[in-house]
Amino acid sequence: MLESTAKPVAPPSAQPIIAAERFVLRPLRRSDAGLIAHYAGDPRVARNTRSIPHPYPPGAAEALVARSAAPDRGEDIWALDGSASGAGELLGLVCLKRMDRAQAEISFWIAPGVWGTGLATGAIGALVAANPQRCDALFAEVIQDNPGAARVLTNNGFEYLGDAETYCVARGQIVPTWTYALQLHP
Repeated sequence: MLESTAKPVAPPSAQPIIAAERFVLRPLRRSDAGLIAHYAGDPRVARNTRSIPHPYPPGAAEALVARSAAPDRGEDIWALDGSASGAGELLGLVCLKRMDRAQAEISFWIAPGVWGTGLATGAIGALVAANPQRCDALFAEVIQDNPGAARVLTNNGFEYLGDAETYCVARGQIVPTWTYALQLHP
C-alpha cells in the first residue's frame, strides 16, 4: 500500500483579518449583505464572474454571508473594507476556495467605482502574502474580455497556464478564460 505524500487541506477555521495599506480584508458580517447585493447586482460585476447571476436574486447576499460563516464551508470570503481610510465599508470580495493537496482557487470582484485604483491588486497581494490557508499553490481563472483582472494576477506573480472555458451564469453562455497559477512553496 502506497502512502500519500500530499499535504492535507487545512480545515476551515476562523478567518484572520488581513491588513493592507489602504484597507483590511475581513470576514463577512451580516451588515455587508446590502452592499454585496448592490454591487453583485451590477451587470458589469456579474458578467466578469462565473457564478454571480444577473439579475441578482433577493436573499442571495444574505445566503452568501451565512455560507461564509459556516463551520464546514469550502471557501473563505473576505470583504475588502476601506472604511478606516475613508473609503467604503465594502469595496469588493476576495475568496479562497479550498482544493486538495494544499491548493486553493482565488477569485475576486471589486466595486466598479474603484476599478483602476489598485485596490484589487493590493487585495490579492495582501491575501497571497498572508497565505491564511497555508497553500503551496494558488490558481485563478479570469474571463478573457476582462484584461484588468488578468493584470491583477500577473502583478502579483501569477503565471499564465493556458486558455480554457467556463460557463458564466450572468451571460448565460460558455466564455473563454485564461488560467493562472502561483507557486507559494517550491
